[in-house]
Amino acid sequence: MLLHLGDVVKMRKPHPCGSDLWVITRVGADIKIKCQGCGRVVMLERPDFEKRLKKIVSSPAGEEQGADG
Repeated sequence: MLLHLGDVVKMRKPHPCGSDLWVITRVGADIKIKCQGCGRVVMLERPDFEKRLKKIVSSPAGEEQGADG
């Protein structure tokens, strides 16, 4: 799965604060995400993150590629 810094993702279950949107702040063997509702930061192992991910809502990297072509 191709992930980029700044991607906004929707997770399968909402955070206790009520938000289910997160922004990716670190990509590697572990994925660090920040809740858009309350600002909580969580680090997950990549397989666990991919299992919990519902969809990628927006991607700054995708917008850059679209502007070039």
